[in-house]
Amino acid sequence: MLLSPSARITALGGAQITVRDDDAALAAANPAALNPAMDGQLAVNHNFYLSDIQHGFATYVTDLPRLGFTVSGGLQYTSYGDIPQADEFGNILGKVRAGETAFSLGAGRRLTDRFSLGLNLRFGVSTLDVYQSTALAADAGLMYVDTARQFAAAIVLRNFGTQISRYNDLREDIPRDIQIGVSKRLRYLPFRFTVIAHHLHQWEIRYDDPALQTDGTLLFGDDQSQSKGNPGLDNFFRHFIFSGEFLLGRNEAFRIRLGYNHLRKKELSVRDYRSLAGFSGGIGIKARYFRIDMGYAAYHLAGGVVHFGAGINIEDI
Repeated sequence: MLLSPSARITALGGAQITVRDDDAALAAANPAALNPAMDGQLAVNHNFYLSDIQHGFATYVTDLPRLGFTVSGGLQYTSYGDIPQADEFGNILGKVRAGETAFSLGAGRRLTDRFSLGLNLRFGVSTLDVYQSTALAADAGLMYVDTARQFAAAIVLRNFGTQISRYNDLREDIPRDIQIGVSKRLRYLPFRFTVIAHHLHQWEIRYDDPALQTDGTLLFGDDQSQSKGNPGLDNFFRHFIFSGEFLLGRNEAFRIRLGYNHLRKKELSVRDYRSLAGFSGGIGIKARYFRIDMGYAAYHLAGGVVHFGAGINIEDI
């Protein structure tokens, strides 16, 4: 699944692979983020997606010091709400259930003081009425963290796998992704800036729509215009997500997050209308035993998504 697993990641533009702290949900984006500080952490997130779609993620992390690994188990789900079932004449016969569920197991360990490595294995089930499709996929991540310079970098290979069973014997590609990111915390300001490059396995990601002739410009490039703008520059910035996180108060207890996803902006903007599509933001509160996060991402003029998350340290309690 490519949907953001947590409210924190939603607020940061939909991707965060370069942070290693005690937030267990970060391991869903990069298994190399698994570390002993997450020991005993239970994280639960729910996303009120567009229309009646509901999406959520839950995970628990435990540290195994004798083996040198930190491991996690998680469940991610999507429910598409009530879909009317009708015959060829439009007569309503009932309702169709549709949804997706993914079960994951992850493990990560420190290789050196600065490098860590992790792997997630995921088994997914897609259901449409009485039909099902299953798949097996894996994420692999490598992270570099320099605590003295407060700098981090990471690379993640996401959703590399294959279908096990198919709908109507039709083979579909799993939406894989290759991501590289860097983060830097400023020296004299409690702010961490992050840049994530995504879809690096497929350089050309513009949708070629000849019907689009003009469009307003926000930040980088022009839209899919055939007559103006720089297509190469536009395509370049569609690969990037920019985000920042203010870490305020004692023990960084209060956090303010902002993000910008240029691909989402260009794909979901409406021609001749200004919108906040592509922008996101949120807040987080962290106490000794629990954390609460809220994220909002603007998708379209028609609305955005609201994501809530909570975490608790079971072992401390």
